[in-house]
Amino acid sequence: MPFKVKISMEKGAEDLFPAKVHPGDAAWDLRSRVDMELPVGRSVAVPTGVRMELPENFEAQVRPRSGLAVKYDLMLTNSPGTIDAGYRGEVAVIMYNGGSAPYRVRRGDRIAQMVICRLPEVLLEPSDDLTESDRGTGGFGSTGKN
Repeated sequence: MPFKVKISMEKGAEDLFPAKVHPGDAAWDLRSRVDMELPVGRSVAVPTGVRMELPENFEAQVRPRSGLAVKYDLMLTNSPGTIDAGYRGEVAVIMYNGGSAPYRVRRGDRIAQMVICRLPEVLLEPSDDLTESDRGTGGFGSTGKN
């Protein structure tokens, strides 16, 4: 049985309700509520008109759209962005323009994707004794492969 997530749209943004293009898609498209310009080399919060009430122990992740990344060098600065269950404000997408020219976002443009995930219950346990692993303490680039 699916979990219900209440969605409330900003006044005048009801036509921007999140939607999936195909029934089996993992994510709902988020759309811009406004016309605006994304300057080169800057991050800008783009409002979506979406407010939600997630069930306890759930989160929504805001992720980039691959087409915007490959065609226009548009990224999400804090990707994935996390929306906590207790947040009730308007969802905004923090977009970064890595391209060579300003990018014009129009109202209704699909700007990001939203995935809703259940969070496992986790207990962090203090410990002075961690088991060994094959990787050990090797960090960034430790495999020696590109």
